[in-house]
Amino acid sequence: MDEVAAAIADPVRREILLMLRNGRLPAGRIAGRFAVSRPAVSRHLRVLRESGLVHDELVGRQRFYVLDAERLTELAEWIAQFTRPSGWEHRLDALETEVYRTRRERGTAALKKDLGRKDTA
Repeated sequence: MDEVAAAIADPVRREILLMLRNGRLPAGRIAGRFAVSRPAVSRHLRVLRESGLVHDELVGRQRFYVLDAERLTELAEWIAQFTRPSGWEHRLDALETEVYRTRRERGTAALKKDLGRKDTA
């Protein structure tokens, strides 16, 4: 997980991952997207490859890169524990529902009581 987190810490590498989410791309096309040198992009691709986030395929003379999003799963699950509702949030939601239900029932009972008084008058 640490290797993946370190790999996605760089904004250029995150952009490369976004580019690859729709399918494989040749290295030259990836490099052409950035203002940094081709050797710099090559180093970014190497970091992504070594972390397992991408793999490369040689087709003729072209090297294509492919996203392996499965490597993000462990990190995503770890991060999710900070964004999922806690047990307290579920309990507070249940309490809010119960308060509204009780208010509604009391309002209905009070209305029936008032209507009963009007019928006897």
